[in-house]
Amino acid sequence: MTFAERLTDLQQRKNVTKQDVYTAVGLSRVAYYRYEKGEREPTAPLLIALADYFDVSLDYLVGRTDNPEVNR
Repeated sequence: MTFAERLTDLQQRKNVTKQDVYTAVGLSRVAYYRYEKGEREPTAPLLIALADYFDVSLDYLVGRTDNPEVNR
């Protein structure tokens, strides 16, 4: 999965709204949608915030593994 696909998948599996996610990590609505559509690449601080929010590893978030617990 790409980062954009993983972001959408995590949001749906956690059963939260897009607004819940972008508000929790300090993004605007437009910025979040650009990440979700793959139009932008996240910065390291954003990746960390998203990994913390979804309680997954960075490797899982960026698609380097399918195991959310790796390297935690």
